[in-house]
Amino acid sequence: MSGDSEALRIMEVVLTAEIFNQNPELDINDLTPSCREVFQSNDKTLEIKRQVSVSDGRIVKYLGIADAHKKVSTNPYIANEKFGQLLTIPVLEPAAQRFLSDGGLPLIQKNPVLAFYFEKLGSKDISYKTVRANNTPVEDTRAHLDARLSKMIGEDEKLRVAVELVMINAPEEVVQRMDDLVCTPTQIAVISKIQNAREHRRFLKEHRIHEVGKLLFVGPPGTGKTSIALAMSNTMHMPVLEVRLSMITSQYLGETSKNIDRIFELAKKLSPSILFIDEFDFVAKSREADDHGAMKRAVNSLLKNIDRINLIKDDVILIGATNHPQMLDEAAWRRFDEVVEFSLPDEDMRKKILQKVTASLGCAIDYQLLASKTEGFSGSDLRMMIKEAVLSALMDNRRSLSREDIRKGIHMVKNRDAIRHLNWL
Repeated sequence: MSGDSEALRIMEVVLTAEIFNQNPELDINDLTPSCREVFQSNDKTLEIKRQVSVSDGRIVKYLGIADAHKKVSTNPYIANEKFGQLLTIPVLEPAAQRFLSDGGLPLIQKNPVLAFYFEKLGSKDISYKTVRANNTPVEDTRAHLDARLSKMIGEDEKLRVAVELVMINAPEEVVQRMDDLVCTPTQIAVISKIQNAREHRRFLKEHRIHEVGKLLFVGPPGTGKTSIALAMSNTMHMPVLEVRLSMITSQYLGETSKNIDRIFELAKKLSPSILFIDEFDFVAKSREADDHGAMKRAVNSLLKNIDRINLIKDDVILIGATNHPQMLDEAAWRRFDEVVEFSLPDEDMRKKILQKVTASLGCAIDYQLLASKTEGFSGSDLRMMIKEAVLSALMDNRRSLSREDIRKGIHMVKNRDAIRHLNWL
């Protein structure tokens, strides 16, 4: 970062502090993630109290810029009090105009507090509503999630076990986005229905309609079950807890039921949240294989917990996923109010997936022809094929994909599938 850009970043933070202090209608979600860090009064709770302030120490700690007061010493609109212990702006409007003339527009377009102020000044290129909508809400951040988990574990040590048994992601950590996925109309309709139900939770609760938001995703591997579950986290601003049933089976079988109870309790305490249970067919396998009853009790514990959790009362979306729906018995099947099919993509879907995956790549592909040549490929297979084609091009010091690169990608996927079905016995 150059000296000029460092000075601009410092100016952004000091301006943000002054505008935020003067406008009580602005809240924590008007602050950019970096400004939240500079202004927070407690690293663990992420609490922000007005009046917020900016100092050399906080600038170097959270932005990594040393000697902030020296880097803005030529700016006549920033006051340096107590030898850099406090950076302030005595007169706001000329300071703001200086920031804009120094090249601050790109920062304003990403900072809701600044957008709020400059829009009021009459800047035509700035929309506060748009900038705020694109800003990461504090509820979506890993820091916020960690603060909540730390508080929960402090109040109930047993939840530490549950935290260790699941993969928990904050919405900002989820790389999958709904816009990047090719979904069927049915899948889109179910997600829209869940979003609408969340918006009308109070109405549904008043009319005692509770059994909403328990989804069972069924279909072969690689068809997007996990991707959509994770993408919903980002779309709905809810952390996602991912658990594989086979992974929580304790060597001490009596602990398995307790582990299941703890995971559901954690999902409720973290609400709003998504609890994603993969390998749900493990329920059926356990019922068939177990004779001594310990695992049967664990399975019964799982089913009871499913009965006791719902979107309307707990603000938890429960998603089970299985590659083997035929293995689930009626007791497991009937606990889900929506069964969503994930079949292998047809030719039109394969074409759309290929277009999405290669959107940022330089390639001359006949998408229709390639879609027809990849019958039986899952979405995961298609992404793997393109990845292999990209690596092939890079090996030849090229950035654009050739037909030969694509051919190698197709061959790799088909060969991988052939090896998987070999019988070594």
